[in-house]
Amino acid sequence: MNGGFGILQISNRSNRIADINFANGWKNVTYNLSHPFNTINRFGWDKFWRQEVIPSSVKLKQAQYYPNYKNHLFGGGFTYRAFLDWYRWYGFPQSTLWALSSWFAYHFLNEVVENNYYVGPNVDSISDMYIFNTAGLLLFSFNHVNRFFANTLHMRDWSFMPGIDPVQKTIENIGQNFMIKIKLPFWDSWSYFNHWGTHGMFGLSYQRPNMTSISFAGGLVAKNLVNIENNSGVREQTTTLIWTAGIFYDRENSLLVSLILSGTKGYKARLNIYPGIIKIGKLSPGFFFNLRKDNQAVMGLHFFYLLPGLAGRIK
Repeated sequence: MNGGFGILQISNRSNRIADINFANGWKNVTYNLSHPFNTINRFGWDKFWRQEVIPSSVKLKQAQYYPNYKNHLFGGGFTYRAFLDWYRWYGFPQSTLWALSSWFAYHFLNEVVENNYYVGPNVDSISDMYIFNTAGLLLFSFNHVNRFFANTLHMRDWSFMPGIDPVQKTIENIGQNFMIKIKLPFWDSWSYFNHWGTHGMFGLSYQRPNMTSISFAGGLVAKNLVNIENNSGVREQTTTLIWTAGIFYDRENSLLVSLILSGTKGYKARLNIYPGIIKIGKLSPGFFFNLRKDNQAVMGLHFFYLLPGLAGRIK
């Protein structure tokens, strides 16, 4: 769910379920994916390669490649392997087919939700689906690549716990996030720390003797999607950025608590307490508490990793 609906945490996108035009998104994404060469011809092949694929500029309007590498190549590939391992662990027959189906469904849903009401040519879904998602799947199909990301980079999925607010009819606390830790030489207990999703935060992680770690990071987060004017008639977008910072507590790279300040969707703070910290009888649910900029609080309860939790707003 986090991967499919992650764009809804952008501040100028409504997170009300009824405001998502699934039918139009499906139709427009399908059209662009079935006519990739026509769309790229209109956009310009040189511009397509420079902005969507090859890191050739650090200017915000020309760096659409950045989320393609971080979220689609590495994040998408990592998620495919997580699907595959999960289906194998639970003994699903044809586990590879199940993993491929889940991988494709969540990526396609992501493109549909991102497209929303837009009608027209768009190269974003083409580079995502045909280049980076596919490359990520192939990359993480090799065991030595998986071992490198899992054991050397300590890459993990540290996504939020999404919740459905039945009163507001919104999806709250959405967002797919990843992190890596790289051990620092001559500094045994410390690691370089990178946390990303619709943001990029960089910092340090300190491992305590009991194998728990505290990580601190800061950086920038996407606030609004902004259309870029051009003469091609092909949709082109960038984002505005604001500061963000976070503190994270984990046990052997399994996230237990995260607190992120600034954030998106008008939040001052997003606190997530994951299962394993608070116990109610034999259950250990997850909780989240988001403080909006209008000082309203959004609270949520999460029991199962595979399903969204329940959320509610407190005025």
